[in-house]
Amino acid sequence: MLSPKENLLETVRRDGRPDRLVTCYEPFRPIGGDPVFQFVRGNRVRGTDSYDRWGTLISFPEEQPAAVPIVTPENQVIQDIERWRDYVKVPDLRANCSEGWEAARANKAAIPEGYLSMTVMGTGIFEQLHMLMTFEDTLMNLLIYPDEMHELIEAVTEYRLEYMKLIVENLHPDVILSHDDWGSERSLFMKPETWREFFKEPYRKLYGYLHSEGVLVVHHGDSFGEPIAEDMAEIGIDVWQGVLPTNDIPRLTKELDGRMALMGGISSVIDRADSTEDEIRAEARRALLSYGDLPHFIPSYTYGGPGTLFPHVLPLLHEEIGNYNKEHCSL
Repeated sequence: MLSPKENLLETVRRDGRPDRLVTCYEPFRPIGGDPVFQFVRGNRVRGTDSYDRWGTLISFPEEQPAAVPIVTPENQVIQDIERWRDYVKVPDLRANCSEGWEAARANKAAIPEGYLSMTVMGTGIFEQLHMLMTFEDTLMNLLIYPDEMHELIEAVTEYRLEYMKLIVENLHPDVILSHDDWGSERSLFMKPETWREFFKEPYRKLYGYLHSEGVLVVHHGDSFGEPIAEDMAEIGIDVWQGVLPTNDIPRLTKELDGRMALMGGISSVIDRADSTEDEIRAEARRALLSYGDLPHFIPSYTYGGPGTLFPHVLPLLHEEIGNYNKEHCSL
Protein backbone atom coordinates (compact mmCIF):
# COMPACT_ATOMS: atom_id res chain seq x y z
CA MET A 1 0.00 0.00 0.00
CA LEU A 2 1.36 3.39 -1.01
CA SER A 3 1.98 6.05 1.62
CA PRO A 4 -0.29 9.14 1.46
CA LYS A 5 2.61 11.05 -0.15
CA GLU A 6 3.31 8.36 -2.73
CA ASN A 7 -0.37 7.98 -3.56
CA LEU A 8 -0.79 11.73 -4.06
CA LEU A 9 2.24 11.93 -6.34
CA GLU A 10 1.00 8.96 -8.36
CA THR A 11 -2.38 10.67 -8.69
CA VAL A 12 -0.77 13.86 -10.00
CA ARG A 13 1.64 12.16 -12.40
CA ARG A 14 0.28 11.95 -15.93
CA ASP A 15 1.15 8.24 -16.16
CA GLY A 16 0.82 7.61 -12.41
CA ARG A 17 -0.69 4.52 -10.83
CA PRO A 18 -2.30 5.39 -7.47
CA ASP A 19 -3.66 2.45 -5.50
CA ARG A 20 -6.67 4.37 -4.11
CA LEU A 21 -8.37 7.73 -4.06
CA VAL A 22 -6.59 10.40 -2.06
CA THR A 23 -8.62 11.43 1.00
CA CYS A 24 -9.02 15.22 0.91
CA TYR A 25 -5.94 16.92 2.42
CA GLU A 26 -4.66 13.72 4.05
CA PRO A 27 -1.24 13.68 2.27
CA PHE A 28 -0.43 17.29 3.17
CA ARG A 29 1.02 18.52 6.45
CA PRO A 30 1.06 22.33 6.79
CA ILE A 31 4.23 23.92 8.12
CA GLY A 32 3.16 26.34 10.81
CA GLY A 33 5.10 29.27 12.18
CA ASP A 34 6.73 30.88 9.16
CA PRO A 35 7.49 34.57 9.78
CA VAL A 36 6.15 35.77 6.43
CA PHE A 37 2.67 34.42 7.11
CA GLN A 38 2.78 35.99 10.57
CA PHE A 39 3.99 39.33 9.19
CA VAL A 40 1.39 39.45 6.43
CA ARG A 41 -1.64 37.93 8.15
CA GLY A 42 -0.85 38.03 11.86
CA ASN A 43 -3.32 40.87 12.40
CA ARG A 44 -6.27 38.54 11.72
CA VAL A 45 -7.41 37.97 15.28
CA ARG A 46 -10.94 36.82 16.06
CA GLY A 47 -13.05 39.57 17.59
CA THR A 48 -10.97 42.45 16.22
CA ASP A 49 -10.79 44.94 13.36
CA SER A 50 -7.37 45.96 12.10
CA TYR A 51 -5.42 47.13 9.07
CA ASP A 52 -3.08 44.85 7.17
CA ARG A 53 0.38 45.72 5.83
CA TRP A 54 -1.12 47.19 2.66
CA GLY A 55 -3.56 49.41 4.56
CA THR A 56 -6.72 47.33 4.01
CA LEU A 57 -9.30 47.14 6.80
CA ILE A 58 -9.65 43.53 8.01
CA SER A 59 -12.65 42.56 10.11
CA PHE A 60 -12.85 39.31 12.07
CA PRO A 61 -16.17 39.21 13.93
CA GLU A 62 -16.30 36.90 16.93
CA GLU A 63 -19.05 34.73 15.45
CA GLN A 64 -17.58 34.40 11.93
CA PRO A 65 -15.34 31.52 10.72
CA ALA A 66 -12.77 33.77 9.06
CA ALA A 67 -11.57 37.34 8.63
CA VAL A 68 -12.75 39.43 5.66
CA PRO A 69 -11.52 42.65 4.05
CA ILE A 70 -13.90 45.58 4.27
CA VAL A 71 -13.31 47.74 1.19
CA THR A 72 -15.55 50.69 0.39
CA PRO A 73 -15.19 53.69 -1.93
CA GLU A 74 -14.37 55.78 1.14
CA ASN A 75 -11.70 53.56 2.71
CA GLN A 76 -10.14 51.81 -0.31
CA VAL A 77 -6.38 52.19 -0.43
CA ILE A 78 -6.22 53.26 -4.08
CA GLN A 79 -8.36 56.36 -4.54
CA ASP A 80 -7.07 57.09 -8.06
CA ILE A 81 -5.75 54.24 -10.20
CA GLU A 82 -3.79 56.67 -12.40
CA ARG A 83 -1.79 57.61 -9.29
CA TRP A 84 -1.67 54.15 -7.68
CA ARG A 85 2.00 54.55 -6.71
CA ASP A 86 1.02 57.44 -4.43
CA TYR A 87 -1.26 55.12 -2.45
CA VAL A 88 0.31 51.65 -2.55
CA LYS A 89 3.23 50.87 -0.28
CA VAL A 90 4.35 47.33 -1.06
CA PRO A 91 5.45 45.58 2.16
CA ASP A 92 9.17 44.82 2.24
CA LEU A 93 9.13 41.12 3.06
CA ARG A 94 12.87 40.49 2.96
CA ALA A 95 13.60 43.37 5.32
CA ASN A 96 11.01 42.16 7.83
CA CYS A 97 11.04 38.36 7.46
CA SER A 98 14.67 37.31 7.09
CA GLU A 99 14.87 36.04 10.66
CA GLY A 100 12.78 33.87 12.94
CA TRP A 101 12.53 30.73 10.83
CA GLU A 102 13.71 28.30 13.52
CA ALA A 103 10.21 27.34 14.71
CA ALA A 104 8.97 26.72 11.19
CA ARG A 105 12.00 24.56 10.38
CA ALA A 106 11.36 22.53 13.50
CA ASN A 107 7.72 22.12 12.51
CA LYS A 108 8.76 20.87 9.09
CA ALA A 109 11.26 18.44 10.59
CA ALA A 110 8.50 16.99 12.78
CA ILE A 111 6.32 16.03 9.80
CA PRO A 112 6.16 12.20 9.64
CA GLU A 113 7.72 10.35 6.75
CA GLY A 114 5.18 9.53 4.08
CA TYR A 115 3.54 12.97 4.02
CA LEU A 116 4.14 16.14 2.00
CA SER A 117 5.19 19.36 3.73
CA MET A 118 3.04 22.30 2.63
CA THR A 119 3.02 26.07 2.97
CA VAL A 120 -0.20 28.02 2.46
CA MET A 121 -0.05 31.38 0.68
CA GLY A 122 -3.31 33.32 0.78
CA THR A 123 -4.35 36.47 -1.09
CA GLY A 124 -3.33 35.93 -4.69
CA ILE A 125 -2.80 38.62 -7.30
CA PHE A 126 -6.46 39.24 -8.19
CA GLU A 127 -7.50 39.05 -4.56
CA GLN A 128 -4.83 41.59 -3.63
CA LEU A 129 -6.19 43.97 -6.24
CA HIS A 130 -9.71 43.92 -4.84
CA MET A 131 -8.35 44.37 -1.35
CA LEU A 132 -6.72 47.62 -2.50
CA MET A 133 -9.86 48.92 -4.22
CA THR A 134 -13.47 47.92 -4.42
CA PHE A 135 -14.38 44.84 -6.41
CA GLU A 136 -16.28 47.00 -8.89
CA ASP A 137 -13.34 49.36 -9.37
CA THR A 138 -10.99 46.42 -9.84
CA LEU A 139 -13.02 44.98 -12.69
CA MET A 140 -13.73 48.35 -14.32
CA ASN A 141 -10.10 49.44 -14.10
CA LEU A 142 -8.98 46.33 -15.97
CA LEU A 143 -10.99 47.62 -18.92
CA ILE A 144 -10.62 51.40 -18.56
CA TYR A 145 -7.03 51.70 -17.28
CA PRO A 146 -5.22 48.62 -18.60
CA ASP A 147 -1.74 50.18 -18.54
CA GLU A 148 -1.98 51.17 -14.88
CA MET A 149 -3.45 47.80 -13.95
CA HIS A 150 -0.64 45.97 -15.71
CA GLU A 151 1.85 48.05 -13.72
CA LEU A 152 0.06 47.38 -10.44
CA ILE A 153 -0.19 43.66 -11.19
CA GLU A 154 3.55 43.57 -11.92
CA ALA A 155 4.25 45.10 -8.50
CA VAL A 156 1.99 42.57 -6.76
CA THR A 157 3.57 39.74 -8.74
CA GLU A 158 7.07 40.76 -7.67
CA TYR A 159 5.89 40.94 -4.06
CA ARG A 160 4.42 37.46 -4.32
CA LEU A 161 7.55 36.14 -6.00
CA GLU A 162 9.64 37.49 -3.12
CA TYR A 163 7.25 35.74 -0.71
CA MET A 164 7.79 32.45 -2.56
CA LYS A 165 11.55 32.89 -2.60
CA LEU A 166 11.67 33.43 1.16
CA ILE A 167 9.60 30.30 1.71
CA VAL A 168 11.72 28.19 -0.62
CA GLU A 169 15.04 29.52 0.67
CA ASN A 170 14.16 28.91 4.30
CA LEU A 171 11.83 25.90 4.24
CA HIS A 172 11.74 24.39 0.76
CA PRO A 173 8.34 22.73 1.24
CA ASP A 174 7.20 19.91 -1.00
CA VAL A 175 4.06 21.87 -1.86
CA ILE A 176 2.92 25.48 -1.94
CA LEU A 177 -0.86 25.96 -1.78
CA SER A 178 -1.37 29.27 -3.55
CA HIS A 179 -4.74 31.03 -3.31
CA ASP A 180 -6.54 33.17 -5.87
CA ASP A 181 -10.24 32.94 -6.68
CA TRP A 182 -11.10 33.97 -10.23
CA GLY A 183 -14.82 33.30 -10.33
CA SER A 184 -18.11 32.73 -8.60
CA GLU A 185 -19.95 29.43 -8.31
CA ARG A 186 -21.13 29.54 -11.93
CA SER A 187 -19.00 31.99 -13.89
CA LEU A 188 -15.63 33.72 -14.07
CA PHE A 189 -15.47 37.26 -12.73
CA MET A 190 -14.22 38.41 -16.13
CA LYS A 191 -14.04 37.21 -19.70
CA PRO A 192 -11.42 34.49 -20.27
CA GLU A 193 -9.61 36.86 -22.64
CA THR A 194 -9.32 39.46 -19.88
CA TRP A 195 -7.95 36.88 -17.43
CA ARG A 196 -5.40 35.79 -20.03
CA GLU A 197 -4.34 39.37 -20.74
CA PHE A 198 -3.73 40.34 -17.12
CA PHE A 199 -3.11 37.22 -15.02
CA LYS A 200 -1.86 34.34 -17.12
CA GLU A 201 1.73 35.47 -17.60
CA PRO A 202 2.26 36.71 -14.02
CA TYR A 203 1.17 33.31 -12.75
CA ARG A 204 3.32 31.53 -15.32
CA LYS A 205 6.27 33.47 -13.86
CA LEU A 206 5.40 32.58 -10.27
CA TYR A 207 4.68 28.91 -10.87
CA GLY A 208 7.63 28.59 -13.21
CA TYR A 209 9.85 29.65 -10.34
CA LEU A 210 8.32 27.05 -8.02
CA HIS A 211 8.79 24.30 -10.59
CA SER A 212 12.40 25.35 -11.09
CA GLU A 213 12.87 24.72 -7.36
CA GLY A 214 11.09 21.35 -7.41
CA VAL A 215 8.01 22.57 -5.55
CA LEU A 216 4.60 21.09 -6.40
CA VAL A 217 2.05 23.80 -7.28
CA VAL A 218 -1.43 23.41 -5.80
CA HIS A 219 -3.65 26.34 -6.75
CA HIS A 220 -6.75 27.02 -4.67
CA GLY A 221 -9.67 28.51 -6.54
CA ASP A 222 -13.11 27.41 -5.34
CA SER A 223 -14.73 28.85 -8.43
CA PHE A 224 -16.14 28.04 -11.81
CA GLY A 225 -13.00 27.85 -13.94
CA GLU A 226 -13.89 25.71 -16.94
CA PRO A 227 -13.10 28.39 -19.57
CA ILE A 228 -9.49 28.74 -18.37
CA ALA A 229 -8.72 25.20 -17.18
CA GLU A 230 -6.42 24.57 -20.16
CA ASP A 231 -4.57 27.81 -19.37
CA MET A 232 -4.22 26.79 -15.73
CA ALA A 233 -2.54 23.56 -16.76
CA GLU A 234 -0.33 25.41 -19.23
CA ILE A 235 1.06 27.85 -16.65
CA GLY A 236 2.16 25.03 -14.35
CA ILE A 237 -0.64 24.28 -11.90
CA ASP A 238 -0.17 20.66 -10.83
CA VAL A 239 -3.39 20.45 -8.80
CA TRP A 240 -6.42 22.71 -9.11
CA GLN A 241 -7.74 22.56 -5.57
CA GLY A 242 -11.28 23.73 -4.88
CA VAL A 243 -12.97 22.51 -8.06
CA LEU A 244 -16.66 23.13 -7.45
CA PRO A 245 -19.16 20.55 -8.70
CA THR A 246 -20.66 23.25 -10.94
CA ASN A 247 -17.64 22.60 -13.17
CA ASP A 248 -18.01 19.68 -15.60
CA ILE A 249 -15.40 17.58 -13.84
CA PRO A 250 -15.65 14.49 -16.11
CA ARG A 251 -15.27 16.60 -19.26
CA LEU A 252 -12.39 18.61 -17.80
CA THR A 253 -10.61 15.42 -16.76
CA LYS A 254 -10.85 14.06 -20.29
CA GLU A 255 -9.69 17.29 -21.92
CA LEU A 256 -6.81 17.87 -19.50
CA ASP A 257 -5.59 14.30 -20.02
CA GLY A 258 -3.45 14.23 -16.89
CA ARG A 259 -1.80 17.64 -17.31
CA MET A 260 -3.51 18.96 -14.15
CA ALA A 261 -5.17 17.03 -11.33
CA LEU A 262 -8.54 18.16 -9.98
CA MET A 263 -9.20 18.29 -6.24
CA GLY A 264 -12.68 18.97 -4.92
CA GLY A 265 -16.11 17.92 -6.14
CA ILE A 266 -17.78 17.77 -2.71
CA SER A 267 -20.15 20.68 -2.18
CA SER A 268 -19.53 22.81 0.90
CA VAL A 269 -23.29 23.10 1.37
CA ILE A 270 -23.07 20.14 3.76
CA ASP A 271 -20.64 21.96 6.07
CA ARG A 272 -23.26 23.44 8.42
CA ALA A 273 -24.00 23.18 12.11
CA ASP A 274 -27.34 21.52 11.35
CA SER A 275 -26.24 19.15 8.55
CA THR A 276 -27.22 15.55 9.25
CA GLU A 277 -25.10 12.44 8.93
CA ASP A 278 -27.31 11.17 6.11
CA GLU A 279 -26.98 14.45 4.22
CA ILE A 280 -23.19 14.52 4.57
CA ARG A 281 -22.78 10.89 3.51
CA ALA A 282 -25.14 11.37 0.56
CA GLU A 283 -23.14 14.30 -0.81
CA ALA A 284 -19.86 12.41 -0.40
CA ARG A 285 -21.31 9.35 -2.17
CA ARG A 286 -22.69 11.53 -4.98
CA ALA A 287 -19.25 12.96 -5.63
CA LEU A 288 -17.52 9.58 -5.37
CA LEU A 289 -19.95 7.86 -7.70
CA SER A 290 -19.76 10.78 -10.15
CA TYR A 291 -15.99 11.26 -10.20
CA GLY A 292 -14.34 8.44 -8.27
CA ASP A 293 -13.37 6.45 -11.35
CA LEU A 294 -11.77 9.45 -13.06
CA PRO A 295 -7.97 9.55 -13.27
CA HIS A 296 -6.17 12.42 -11.53
CA PHE A 297 -9.16 13.23 -9.32
CA ILE A 298 -8.89 13.91 -5.58
CA PRO A 299 -12.21 13.94 -3.71
CA SER A 300 -12.31 16.80 -1.23
CA TYR A 301 -14.30 19.66 0.20
CA THR A 302 -13.39 22.82 -1.66
CA TYR A 303 -11.88 25.00 1.09
CA GLY A 304 -8.38 26.34 0.67
CA GLY A 305 -6.94 24.51 3.65
CA PRO A 306 -7.32 21.35 5.72
CA GLY A 307 -10.45 20.90 7.83
CA THR A 308 -14.14 21.68 7.69
CA LEU A 309 -15.80 24.51 9.59
CA PHE A 310 -17.95 22.17 11.66
CA PRO A 311 -16.10 19.25 13.24
CA HIS A 312 -18.80 16.61 12.76
CA VAL A 313 -18.49 16.86 8.94
CA LEU A 314 -14.87 15.88 8.32
CA PRO A 315 -14.83 12.36 9.87
CA LEU A 316 -17.89 11.37 7.85
CA LEU A 317 -16.32 12.56 4.59
CA HIS A 318 -13.13 10.65 5.36
CA GLU A 319 -15.12 7.56 6.26
CA GLU A 320 -17.11 7.62 3.02
CA ILE A 321 -13.94 7.97 0.94
CA GLY A 322 -12.41 5.09 2.92
CA ASN A 323 -15.49 2.97 2.25
CA TYR A 324 -15.30 3.75 -1.45
CA ASN A 325 -11.64 2.79 -1.54
CA LYS A 326 -12.39 -0.54 0.19
CA GLU A 327 -15.14 -1.31 -2.31
CA HIS A 328 -13.35 -0.21 -5.50
CA CYS A 329 -9.61 -0.53 -4.92
CA SER A 330 -7.38 -3.53 -4.34
CA LEU A 331 -6.00 -2.69 -0.92
